[in-house]
Order: sequence, then structure tokens, then C-alpha cells
Amino acid sequence: MVGTMSAAAVAVWLGSVVSILSRSHADRNVYPSAGVLFVHVLEREYFKGEFPPYPKAGDANSDPITFNTNLKGYPDRPGWLRYIQRTQHSDGVLYGSPTAENAGRPSVIEITAYNRRTFETARHNLVINIMGTEEFPLPYQAEFYIKNMNVEEMLASEVLGDFLGAVKNIWQPDRLNAINITSALDRGGRVPLPINNLKEGVYVMVGADVAFSSCLREVESPHNQQRCSQEMEPSISCDKKFRAQFDIDWCKISLVDINRVFPVYITRPEPGNGILPEFGLYDPPSETLMSRNYFSDFLITLAVPSAVAVVLLFILGYTMCCRREGFIQLVHHNSIQKSSKELRSMSKNREISWPLSTLPVFNPVSGEVVPPLHPDNYETTSMPLMQTQTNLQNQITIPQQRPSGKWYS
Repeated sequence: MVGTMSAAAVAVWLGSVVSILSRSHADRNVYPSAGVLFVHVLEREYFKGEFPPYPKAGDANSDPITFNTNLKGYPDRPGWLRYIQRTQHSDGVLYGSPTAENAGRPSVIEITAYNRRTFETARHNLVINIMGTEEFPLPYQAEFYIKNMNVEEMLASEVLGDFLGAVKNIWQPDRLNAINITSALDRGGRVPLPINNLKEGVYVMVGADVAFSSCLREVESPHNQQRCSQEMEPSISCDKKFRAQFDIDWCKISLVDINRVFPVYITRPEPGNGILPEFGLYDPPSETLMSRNYFSDFLITLAVPSAVAVVLLFILGYTMCCRREGFIQLVHHNSIQKSSKELRSMSKNREISWPLSTLPVFNPVSGEVVPPLHPDNYETTSMPLMQTQTNLQNQITIPQQRPSGKWYS
């Protein structure tokens, strides 16, 4: 039992040691040549051993892993080195064309892998030792624009090899190298719509040691230049060499002979020692400088707005009081004000006359004064002012005198 437990403990200890050692890899060295395309693939399979296995059987490749690359001690990569990773489940790619200025100086690239499921990280170092070459740069350089490729597809060794084979077939050089690959988006291209399997497009620059072939020169003919100006496809005899796999826009091909652009041997000025020339001792200003008096500035700041305000007030007073239109407006305003005051005083002193039905009734025959039809506390607001005889309860009949005469009956 003790031996079994010891063996299990040893197995666990060995597993932890292996796990720790798997996270501490030695630096990986690569030796690219200056002026030649450098491609380094960051394989997810290489980094999967740094993280715990996926819990579901058969889904070992489902862990989303992303990469971050930077020059050691700096937040970003060197200017000539680029990085691309299309999705979290695809490999990352470092690519670029190192220059002769970087030759002889190793560049340590820190590669940090992030497991987006477990949030664990693993770090490796890639040491890039750029080798100088006497063949750099190749004198004849041609840049092709391929419309049906993305940059990560073109960086695949098989695809790039097929393209260089087709170029070598029509160019027939002794030495042919891929110099650089650039996405069309980095040249101001637009992101394609996600329809019909459209691609971003890539620019591929290749260099050779012999002059351009007649096939490559066909695009410079007046007939093809006119067709390109009319946005028509030019007629190139060697296009069939590429058409099966690569859709090339021949109107965007660029042919450069660097011997005509600039000489190969350039005399550079001798570098200085990096020390600025002597300008003497620093002479600060004297402490006995006279202080500036800001009283006049203060007066000007107040006087100018005050003068403008007085002038505007004078113009307004003259317009309203001295001119006929202004005087008429003042009189009209005064009359309206007096009328409104008079109406308000009259509304306070007005008396409401009572209806005739509420006054005492005088009997002309008997001389008796009959009280009003309704008492004082009776609500008469809802009663009509003129009432009929049927509605009167205390109606008094007034006797009438009969006329004398025999004809009266």
C-alpha cells in the first residue's frame, strides 16, 4: 500500500515537473535573409500542450487560442514584421521582408499565447537572426496583384510555391525570390462583401536577376494601356499560366528596374559622434527686470465697453424721445396704460341692479305696499326675471273701473 501511494505521488510529481518544463521552452532561432520574404507560422498544435486538455472527448482542437507578438522590451513588433490571425481557431502567421539595416542584429520576438477558454497564457521567444546577402537587392522586381487570394492563403508554402513556379515559367530567371506580400487592405483597399466567396486581394512582389520577359512587357503596350484606362481587361499572352489558380489584375502590375531608379552603390555620409555642437553656457534672464504696469490695460478694458454702452443708450433715447415716431409710440403707450387703469377702477366700484321681481310691489288702489314675491334668502339665480301669472302664488288682483254708458254690459 505504501509502495502504491509512493508510486502515485511520484507520478503526480513527475506530471507537475513535465507541466512546468513544458512552459519553459528554449528560444527558437530562425535565420532569414535580407530582402527575402520571411514567413513563420504560429501553430496552435505547438501551443496546445501548454494548456490543460479540453474536457470533452474528441474536441481537443476546440480551444480558442490567440497570439500576441512584440519585440522584447517594446510594445510592438519591428517595422518590417507583420502578424495576422484570421480566427481564434486558426494558426497565426508572422511575415515580412527584413531589410539590410537589420542584418547582424538578432531580434527577440516574444510570442504570448492566450487560451480563451481557461484564460491561461504561455510565452515563447523567437530569435530572428537576419543574414546579409550579396544578392540583395535583386535588380528586377515585379509586383503582382492577385484578386482571388487572402494574405494568409497566399502565405501558405504550397500556394506561394505554385505562384513562384508560374512566374519562373514565364520569366526564366536564374534566381527568383519572393520579396514581400502585402494585403490589399494595407494599400487602401475595401473590405469585400461576404458574398460569392470574395477575397481581399494581395500584392506579391518578386525579384529576379534577369530583365523582364516579353510577356511581362505586354502590359506596357499602348493597346493594353488604353484598355486599362477604359477599365477593360488587357490582352496578356501568358495569363493562361496563372488563370487556373491565380486571378491577376494585369493593369496593376508594377515593373521596377532598380538600376535605373537609383544606383546600386550609394555613398553614405560618415556618421557623427552624436554630440550636439557647443553653444556656450546658459544665460538666464536677470532678476532685476522691471515689472509691467497693467493699470492702463485695466482702464482700456473698462473704458471701451462703457463708452460703447453710453453711445448706444444715447441713440436709443434720441430715437424714442426726440423723433416723431418715437414720441407717438410713447403717447400711444401712455394712453393705453391710462385706459387700462380706468377700466380696473370702474370694475371695482360697479353695482349690480336687482331684477324687478325682487322689488316691493305698490298697489295703486289701496296704497298698500306688498312685500316682494320672494324672500331675501330665496335663491333667484335660477328663476326667470319675467314670471307668468300661473307661477305667482301671491298674485294680487287690482280692481279696474268700468266705463259708464248704456252700451256697456
